[in-house]
Amino acid sequence: MTTTTEARGQKLTAKGQATRDRIVRAAAELMYERGAQNTNNEQVREAAGVSGSQLTRHFPTKESLVRAVLAWQADSIVARHQAPELGELDSFVALRQWADSYIASQDMVRGGCTFGSLAAEVVKTEPAHRDTVADGFARWQELFQRGLSKMRERGELRPEADPAALAHLLTAAFQGGALLDQAAGDSTPLRDALYAALAYVESFAAEH
Repeated sequence: MTTTTEARGQKLTAKGQATRDRIVRAAAELMYERGAQNTNNEQVREAAGVSGSQLTRHFPTKESLVRAVLAWQADSIVARHQAPELGELDSFVALRQWADSYIASQDMVRGGCTFGSLAAEVVKTEPAHRDTVADGFARWQELFQRGLSKMRERGELRPEADPAALAHLLTAAFQGGALLDQAAGDSTPLRDALYAALAYVESFAAEH
């Protein structure tokens, strides 16, 4: 999370940063539940417990707030993929643990992927956010690509395995599965999509 204001680019005090973070978290929750278009400043102000002047000081425009929420959600997704038990996502076991952690997660059943849901909305309605969305997905896919590249370098994946293509597959399976999960209200679609993607990745396993 950046430590500069959207308006002036100045360093924030600890108190100011805490206020900014509280606003972003509140806005993220509202946008997740209602969508960005149906979330207004008054709702954010009330949910975050801040004044109107505090809100506009940190986020003078709706666009700046949406951009901050997208960045915060991307940070959260990346952090979850860097959990200690997953290492560097550079083994078949780690990839399976990653999939299982999301399949078992109740927040997936509740409403799909937090980043993907907002990203899907704003790329259609607010083209100015396209770069922020693309950057978030690129950071996410880079984690998979780096791990898969290491597996290929160690000889665990055959040389013809394409880490970039496999990273796209894993993120696409997650996003599509999460959407179907949201519609169905259970984790079966997400489980099927992720396990199918993992099976394809494992099909490149080197024979020893």
